[in-house]
Amino acid sequence: MSKRRRSDPKAEALKAYGCLNPRPESVRDELFLSKDFFDPRDLLQVKYEMLRRVRMDRWSVTQASDVYGFARSSFYEAHAAFEKEGLSGLLPQRRGPQGAHKLSVEVMEFIAELQSKEGLLNAKQLAKAVEERFALTVHPRSIERALSKKKPK
Repeated sequence: MSKRRRSDPKAEALKAYGCLNPRPESVRDELFLSKDFFDPRDLLQVKYEMLRRVRMDRWSVTQASDVYGFARSSFYEAHAAFEKEGLSGLLPQRRGPQGAHKLSVEVMEFIAELQSKEGLLNAKQLAKAVEERFALTVHPRSIERALSKKKPK
């Protein structure tokens, strides 16, 4: 007989926003252990409280980092992000490049020009032409995605 897991709407929402703490068991602050309001699964709340403990309650960075389950370097990263952007700075950020950074306007114009002159070339052929012209290696799938965004639906 298989056990069915009950859904947890809050955990699902935290996960959807990238705010589900991967290590809630490492949070050992008494506030999170004894009060219903504080949730060790809520990464945003955990980071904020860690920063607040240092600033308002005069905890050391080492103590706060240890009690909240973070490395000291993570504390300083969170602190800098909070100082710069406020609470939204504590939200997890997507890593890596955002968008087709190699496919500049110039490269896309070249691709469009090739398509109009030579007919429909496949993405692999277009990638080879871009590499020859711009000395730029672009994955064919990146070209396919960029071209599909330009087409009206």
